[in-house]
Formats: sequence, C-alpha cells, structure tokens
Amino acid sequence: MTDNPVQKDTAPAAVPVSKSPEAIRAIPVRHYGRWVGGVVVVALLAGLVYAFSEGNINWQAIPETIFDPSVVKGAGATLLISVLAMVMGVVLGVVLAVMRMSKNPVVNGVSWLYIWFFRGTPVYVQLLMWFNLGLIFEYLNLGPFYKDEMTDVMTPFMCALLGLGLNEAAYMAEICRAGLLSVDEGQTEAAHALGMSHGRTLRRIVIPQAMRVIVPPTGNEFINMLKTSSLAYAVAYTELLRATSSIGSRSYAVMEMLFVASIWYLSLTSVFSVFQYYLERHYAKGSSRNLPPTVFQRIKANFSGTRNGGVSV
Repeated sequence: MTDNPVQKDTAPAAVPVSKSPEAIRAIPVRHYGRWVGGVVVVALLAGLVYAFSEGNINWQAIPETIFDPSVVKGAGATLLISVLAMVMGVVLGVVLAVMRMSKNPVVNGVSWLYIWFFRGTPVYVQLLMWFNLGLIFEYLNLGPFYKDEMTDVMTPFMCALLGLGLNEAAYMAEICRAGLLSVDEGQTEAAHALGMSHGRTLRRIVIPQAMRVIVPPTGNEFINMLKTSSLAYAVAYTELLRATSSIGSRSYAVMEMLFVASIWYLSLTSVFSVFQYYLERHYAKGSSRNLPPTVFQRIKANFSGTRNGGVSV
C-alpha cells in the first residue's frame, strides 16, 4: 500500500499592479505659415489704406453728399426698379419653367427659345434694344385699345423694367425648373391618385416643396439685380449710379461720388442678405431637423463657450 503523495500548498501567483497611464500632454502644432500669411495680408491692407489716404481724394465730400436728396431719390429708384424687375422675372420665370417641362413640343420650344436668347445676349445690349425700339416701330398700335408713339411708350423707366425683368425671367425659369424637378415624382402621382388636377397639384404639392430649392438662388438673383440695375444708366434712367455721377460731374468729385454709390449698394445688399438668410431658414424647417443658428445665436454661443472655458463651435 503506497502512501498518497504529500500535497504542497501553492500560493497564488501575484497579480502585477498596472500603473495608471500618464496624462497625454498635447503639444499644439505651430502653423508658422498662417502667421506669415496673416502678416502679409495685414501689411497689404495697411499699404492700401495708406495709399488712399495720401491720394487726391476729398474725403469730406462723402459724408456731405451721402444723404443728398438726389442720391437718396436715386437709391429709391434703384430699389423700385429692382423689386419690380424681380417680380416680373419670378412670375414669368415660373410660367416659362412650366412651359419648359410641358410635353407640348410647341410650348416647350418657345420656352427654350426665349431662355436661349435672353441668356445668350448681354443685359446692356437688351437695354439698348428696348431704348432704340422707336427706330424700328414708329407707333405702338394695339388696335382699339391703345395707340401711341413708341418714343412716348418706351420711357427710361419702361426700358429699364423690360430690359432687366425679361432678362431675369430667363434665369429664374431655369432656377424654378430645377426646383420643380427636385420634387419626387411620387408626390405628383399620389396627388393625381387622390383626384387632384394638374394645376392644383402644382400649386398645393409641388411648388411648396420646391421653394426650399428655389428660394436661395432667388435671393442671390435679387441681390445681383440691385447691382445690375446700375446698367439702367445707359437708357437715361435716374437710378443711384446716374444720380451720383451727375453730382460728380458738376462738382468734379467723380471718385468721391463713386464711393458714395458703393456705400449705398453695399448697404442695400447687406440688408437684403439678412432677409435672405432668415427666408432660407424659414423654408429649411421641413428638411432640416436642426435649423442653422442665427447671427445672435452664434454670438451668444461663442461668448458663453469662451466664458466657460469650452471650445466654441
């Protein structure tokens, strides 16, 4: 009978204690190129400001004439012709877009021809064509409704309105067509299945959804219209540029008056850029879960993030 082997007590192996990792010390990357670029840009701007300050410019004439009655009236005329031409362009552009999407080859062809002509010729040429239309047609004869000499009909205001509005309609037609095509065809099919007519489907279903795509470029077109309206100078329409140029030719302060016109154009475009931002934000409600922050919300977020030591986005 053999004895059982003596069992030796074996102590459990010691578990090594893991040391906590050292804190990572982030070393920021030094972008020397950014500093050099910033210094170069500031130096160039300082040189530009110094050059204008030493130039032969009567800076006092700018604040004296910026609110001159003729200048203010010219700014109002610029705003009026821009709004009316834009309304004409939007209304006619929607019609042309619907015609362009029509299956009727005649209607489709007329719309394509209109867009091709007005997009292919400069606005300046179109304004001059309307202004000199009396060289071709001596009278405007609409039968028993209206008849008058073409020179009396084509006033500077009418030439500017037709030249700017009809040209804008060609661009708005393509913008509206892109917006209408962005709406899924299933929306139209579902509306027709419910018994809605084509016109009602377009008004109630397609156009409201297409506005999200149409509004942003339309706002850009209106801001561009404010500047393009200066071409109405060629047809003797007294808008902002013509009003300031008239003062400059009388007082020999040509550059000063151009600065005044630039300040007014910048002011008008800046104001309507803010309107455009909030309009885009309104139509983004149906497509974006989180609306883009407003200017004041961005300032508040940056300020609160700086005070709390956080990272501002």
